[in-house]
Amino acid sequence: MTFAERLTKRYGGDTPVDGASSTREPATGTGFRGPNGVGKSTTTRRIRGLAAGSRTLRTAQEVPDSDTTTRREQRSVLPYLLAALLFAGYAALSVSRHRRLQTSGYDLGIFEQAVRAYAWLRAPISPLKGPGFNLLGDHFHPILVTLAPMYRLFPSPITLQVAQAALLSCSAIPVTRLAIRVAGTVPGFVIGAGYGLSWGLQNAAGFDFHEICFAVPLLAFSLESLVRERWRAAVVWAAPLALVKEDMPITVAMIGIYLALHGRRRLGAAVTAAALAVVLLVIMVIIPALNPGGHFSYLSYAAGASQDPVTRLLTPSVKLHTLLLVLAPSALLALRSPIMIMALPTLAWRFWSNNPDHWRTNNHYSAVLMPVVFVAFVDGLARLRSRRPHLARPVTVAAATSCAMVTATLAPGLPLWDLTSVAWRPDPTATAARDVLRQIPDGAVVAADNWLAPQLTNRTTVYLFPQERAQGVRPEWIVTFAQPKAFPDPNLQAARLADLPAEGYTLVRQDDGVLLFRRTAGS
Repeated sequence: MTFAERLTKRYGGDTPVDGASSTREPATGTGFRGPNGVGKSTTTRRIRGLAAGSRTLRTAQEVPDSDTTTRREQRSVLPYLLAALLFAGYAALSVSRHRRLQTSGYDLGIFEQAVRAYAWLRAPISPLKGPGFNLLGDHFHPILVTLAPMYRLFPSPITLQVAQAALLSCSAIPVTRLAIRVAGTVPGFVIGAGYGLSWGLQNAAGFDFHEICFAVPLLAFSLESLVRERWRAAVVWAAPLALVKEDMPITVAMIGIYLALHGRRRLGAAVTAAALAVVLLVIMVIIPALNPGGHFSYLSYAAGASQDPVTRLLTPSVKLHTLLLVLAPSALLALRSPIMIMALPTLAWRFWSNNPDHWRTNNHYSAVLMPVVFVAFVDGLARLRSRRPHLARPVTVAAATSCAMVTATLAPGLPLWDLTSVAWRPDPTATAARDVLRQIPDGAVVAADNWLAPQLTNRTTVYLFPQERAQGVRPEWIVTFAQPKAFPDPNLQAARLADLPAEGYTLVRQDDGVLLFRRTAGS
């Protein structure tokens, strides 16, 4: 039996639904008749739990014939259970990668240096980026300061990785909760699991650490609130996005546009205006003021290419491949929802960029798109079910099945698959490297290879080898590999390695291709 009691909904000065009550007995149908704007859709959405009411004395709900309390408790705990399982997987993946030397100075080492500085109440200086380089002059991410207390207690790069795992996994709570509300327990949980195992989140969890991990749960909770018409809650969740990265306020501006299009014109206009003002302030004033070069370095990614805008945005074909993979888990149902406008800023700057890394599906770049496309997926499914109620069940089953199939098809090529074998294998090179690194005393000044840097950033001052000499730095210790890696320039690495004896450095330890040099006294 479905019942609703004294439902009220206001839009500005209008009250299309005022004290509505309804009871539907099992095996019966109920319809609403009336002209546009009288509240038919709003009442239906309230009964289904998708929209928040201005005043409700008793919440509309579905009352099963038996086991009411048990089923409701199961539904409420499933999103949290899924988040806990995802956290365990993400954390295990991240830590195992670090133990196998698969994390790098760019980006884990850089971010640890910033958080370490915050933990000791200093400016976020990252020597890996250069002597005295303030990381807020690179990207704007003051939200990293929230990690400082935990890092002060546990000063390790693993602290950042575990925090990232927690942030990414908790974003599954609102997505799964909304999916269960719309699609039912089993299909909703399948969609939530598809979200948690999506390629965008897995690639983010498998890539070092990045500030964007804060944006994922904030956006997920905000979008859930939008779909349920909890407008102020949506704004509250979205506001901290301005502290995550300089491009995120543009997404907040799109949330403001969504609000305006759904009858909250004043609130929407205020959110949009404030968000755009923050973007201009950060990019034109704050970042240049803190950047050693006095400018926002990444604006150069928007330069070049004389072709027309459409061609630049859609070519080469790798961009269409990325777009297809973004939409694939939703079986294109996400396109039925206006929630998808939140994806436009991220897709636009990535596809406009002249950096090919931004076009692809690897690393962390697509993480913020996952809550958008999955919430839009659920909202699009809800809209289709309401338009085709006689097809609601088969459409829901088909959508959940399609999501599960896409997830299963992509799984073997994604990072979490490593937990089935590779992540637990002993790595002799990693073991040898840690033995070599133990010779470097705490507090030392070191130039390290990109893949060795995050093993040292929690207890030494680390610069990037081989670039430290050009930056005017002469560290006491240099640690690198006998065979240069791909980043930075391997030719420069090889040349510097050959020059180290002439620069006054002596090889003091060598093990399994890991070389440790120390500057000779007086050199």
